[in-house]
This record gives sequence, C-alpha cells and structure tokens, in this order.
Amino acid sequence: MEIEVELDQRPMLVRDLLDLAPGAVVKLTRSAGENVDVCVNGTRIGFGEIVILQNKVGVRITDFDTE
Repeated sequence: MEIEVELDQRPMLVRDLLDLAPGAVVKLTRSAGENVDVCVNGTRIGFGEIVILQNKVGVRITDFDTE
C-alpha cells in the first residue's frame, strides 16, 4: 500500500532542483495545524493535519472518509 500526503506545492526552476543536496531545506507555505488529504493508492481515504514532532514534520490522521 502506498500512502501519500501532499504537504504543499512549490514551483522551482530545474537548475534549482538539480542544486538541491541531501539535507537541503525547501521553504513551504503551509504550516503546522493546516489540513491535508491522506490518500492510499491514489484514493483519498481521509484527512489529517500537519504536526511538528521533534523537529520533523508529520501528519496526524483526524478523520476517515466513510463513503
């Protein structure tokens, strides 16, 4: 099963993308507490919110689709 959560989208030039190295930081516009869709194998199964855990970004599942 593949779980996917899209935290944000940011346009970047290809040359900037190629310049990224391990540990590089890409600034995003979303922040902790904002809602995100949670998908499994490309199908939305629920919702979550962005959380910060020990200086790492995570997603707390807040609700599942019941359809």
